[in-house]
Amino acid sequence: MGIVEEDIARVRAATDLVEVAGEHIQTRRVGRRWVGLCPFHAEKTASFSINAEEGLYYCFGCQAKGDAITFLREVEHLEFAEAVERLASRAGIQLRYDDAREGQDRKRRSRLIDAMEAAVEWYHQCLLTSDGAASARGYLRSRGYDGDVVRRFKLGWAPDDWDAFSRALRLPTDVLSQAGLGFVNRRGRHQDAFRARVMFPIYDTAGAPVAFGGRILPGGDGPKYKNSQETAIYAKRRTLYALNWAKVDVVTAGEVIVCEGYTDVIGCFQAGLPRAVATCGTALADEHFRTLKNFTRRIVLAYDADAAGQAAAERFYEWEQRYEVDVAVAPLAPGTDPGDLARSDPGALLAAVKEAKPLLAFRLERVLAGAELRTPEGRARGAQAAMSVVSEHPDVLVRDQYLMQVADRCRVEPDRLRAALSSTSRRGRPWQQLVDPRRQSDRGGPELEALRLAVHKGDEVVHRLHEVLFADELHLAAFRAVASSATLREAIDAADPGAAELLQRLAVEEAHADPDDVLNLIVHRAGERALHQLEAEVRASEERGPELSRAVGWLKLTLERLPDPEAASALVAWLAQWGHNRG
Repeated sequence: MGIVEEDIARVRAATDLVEVAGEHIQTRRVGRRWVGLCPFHAEKTASFSINAEEGLYYCFGCQAKGDAITFLREVEHLEFAEAVERLASRAGIQLRYDDAREGQDRKRRSRLIDAMEAAVEWYHQCLLTSDGAASARGYLRSRGYDGDVVRRFKLGWAPDDWDAFSRALRLPTDVLSQAGLGFVNRRGRHQDAFRARVMFPIYDTAGAPVAFGGRILPGGDGPKYKNSQETAIYAKRRTLYALNWAKVDVVTAGEVIVCEGYTDVIGCFQAGLPRAVATCGTALADEHFRTLKNFTRRIVLAYDADAAGQAAAERFYEWEQRYEVDVAVAPLAPGTDPGDLARSDPGALLAAVKEAKPLLAFRLERVLAGAELRTPEGRARGAQAAMSVVSEHPDVLVRDQYLMQVADRCRVEPDRLRAALSSTSRRGRPWQQLVDPRRQSDRGGPELEALRLAVHKGDEVVHRLHEVLFADELHLAAFRAVASSATLREAIDAADPGAAELLQRLAVEEAHADPDDVLNLIVHRAGERALHQLEAEVRASEERGPELSRAVGWLKLTLERLPDPEAASALVAWLAQWGHNRG
């Protein structure tokens, strides 16, 4: 039971896949296609491709494929119905259900989001209008936050009262507790989860409020920050503060700035960097990187540049390799954070982000800065330590560039360092090759080019092709599906899984080749295959030698006449009959 099939089809037809994908990844037009970095696997070279007319996507790296519904499900981890509902809402389509009952989980999520929206507005109004919030307003002004900033980020104030929020909104007990907004105390009364704190509402990527971060005023009791507990709508390790506001600029600028705190993020926005985010009371984790790589592959860490911040930055190199993102570190002055710098010298913050160093450069500079380079022994030790850092990088050219820097700083011959690096490689894990053969561009030969044309220029090409021209079984299956179907979608639905995936991939590729050239080539290749087989049979069969020799002679003459259309037509007919007789 679920959404009526007719309505699902209407949603697909009304949805612009390029627009939907563009909210999660940066795309650019290449011919008739749109391409970008795949949100479903780590990569640095764009292999994700969209056919806007058909509403289909395909990734040449991880083979992810589908339509707008599939894309939204995968990128935002949604159930099928939820993805359809999101897209229907965008398109203004009223969905019908063949079962009036909605899932309990969906209803619960809706109730919790409604409660959070009411809480955000209530706390926000308290900050703007309550007499008890005067000290909070003064604190925010001291941080450089005017009314526009308060309203932009929907900042709020939790009164210094045990149950002011609970009494005002009178939420059901289960909603209050499940949303993390309050609980029932020992006396059986509702009690607020937050009190006497400036409230920073936290939204999911789609813009729904899911949690709060509460900051105590200077001089107050308790921890500086208190964050919402995890709930059915909030997972700290998958949520980044302000990503809902930052995602557009992140995609446009091609980078995201990761800060440690909410006020650092707001400072970045004030300084003209509206692409900053922060974790919500937890360290960056795998889930955060999986989310961020959907929007950009350049991640700039804008952490406090003291010893602790620098040590923390080293942990990100593993993720840089695993998710194939570029992690850079903004060189902030010691003891400075983005929030402070945005107030005192916003230009310096802009410059620090602009001058962010690649993670390897940052780590290498730390190693060399701590080395004693005035003595031969110190330079040797410094070179050793530096090369142990350099050796971790997977790209041979990048390693060699940094090797040259180490050689210059430590006064060591580059070839000596290369030899040491090679020795490390033999003892340790094998380094990746400069070019990954899995990523090399390969158009796939004339058979694949013919299929590509059949997909994009079917009326012009399909009737000129024949099954005997395809030696590869997968290509043959795909051609049969296309030749027997009225539309590409019908062909994909009718094909076996392997051929369906091939057709979906071809749908997002460009077909630039001249059909006549491709058809001549595929016919010529098929004739050559037959010629080689006949010649082998002549050598192996004395009895049929004369008969086969005549066929060899005719075939050679016909191949020489190509690309004459009559010769091509005669050759295809002969190949079909020859294949039939052999079959």
